Amino acid sequence: MSKIAMTTPLVEMDGDEMTRILWKMIKDDLLIPFVDLKTEYYDLGLKHRDETNDQVTVDSAKAALKYGVAVKCATITPNAARVKEYNLKEMYKSPNGTIRAIMDGTVFRAPIIVKGVEPYVKTWKKPITIARHAYGDVYKATEMKIPGPGKVELVYTAEDGTETRELVHDFKSAGIVQGQHNLIPSITSFAKSCFNYALETKQDLWFASKDTISKKYDHTFKDIFQEIFDAEYKEKFEKAGITYFYTLIDDAVARVMKSEGGYIWACKNYDGDVMSDMVATAFGSLAMMTSVLVSPDGKFEYEAAHGTVQRHYYKHLAGEETSTNSVATIFAWSGALRKRAQLDSLKDLENFADKLEEATIKTIEEGYMTKDLALVSTLKDIHPLNSGDFIKAIAERLAALI
Repeated sequence: MSKIAMTTPLVEMDGDEMTRILWKMIKDDLLIPFVDLKTEYYDLGLKHRDETNDQVTVDSAKAALKYGVAVKCATITPNAARVKEYNLKEMYKSPNGTIRAIMDGTVFRAPIIVKGVEPYVKTWKKPITIARHAYGDVYKATEMKIPGPGKVELVYTAEDGTETRELVHDFKSAGIVQGQHNLIPSITSFAKSCFNYALETKQDLWFASKDTISKKYDHTFKDIFQEIFDAEYKEKFEKAGITYFYTLIDDAVARVMKSEGGYIWACKNYDGDVMSDMVATAFGSLAMMTSVLVSPDGKFEYEAAHGTVQRHYYKHLAGEETSTNSVATIFAWSGALRKRAQLDSLKDLENFADKLEEATIKTIEEGYMTKDLALVSTLKDIHPLNSGDFIKAIAERLAALI
């Protein structure tokens, strides 16, 4: 059988630990036998990031902007222990954070639903997509420990030297303080990415923050969303038969728990970080979650929503068998290949991406799955598989479908 052709390369961002092992298995067993795979490869493994002083991460993000579609393996964000373990030159920033900043993107995460893995929230019938703003707030915050009594102020110094001051707190004892910021262009990009993604996927869009308490910070998010919607998207949404509305974050949580799903829930940076993990876990597993970074001008980076599975990697290095769920990483590849196919008008490649996902879901629904799913599955006939055998089981079904 001749391999399926590609015309434009994907940007391939390799990663760390157990997900790096799975990455190679997926390519060897599920992609290369069927597709004449064209990628521009970047090694985002922690050792290579250290060797390049993290320039490779910047280069990969710029390549994603150039080619329009990227696929990324999970990577390590080093802490002090990792700096020592890998003998790093410094404690490098999150690769995801670097890529998000360069692409000016919004992260959209949605659960992968299969029979036998039932949501813990009984009303949920359809996926809930979390749209997470990927800049600023607590992730760019400046913090200070206050040793004792004294006054803390926010001070803005304009370019002409004039100052504006706001009292944060007049401390009578020791305490702590934190300063957060965001940027109007970034919030604008976030809003437009959300509206565009809602139109592309034909889903209702919610946005939630806490403007009743944060009357300037959160209220600015709310106002920008509403202004852009009214000026650019209201008629488009009406034609598409979808809706946009704003509500408070606590009201949104209550609504989500009573809903059946099937919409996009846009959140500020921290809210999106927390709520995407809640939604993923409540639907069954973080390893069953798609994640795509979308820039406002339509560039895409697909990845798994979980980490590098460090514990399994150490078992793998010790020669022990692992049963690591590769579904999210497989869906990162299928999502990237589908988008590349759509942009390049390659129907055969788009059909392959569909069949890859179909084969993956079919494998699980026939009872062949990794141990994490076997522990929560409601299917009666379950066959737990190790990491490699699970991917090979998918490959068998994929070959049959093709």
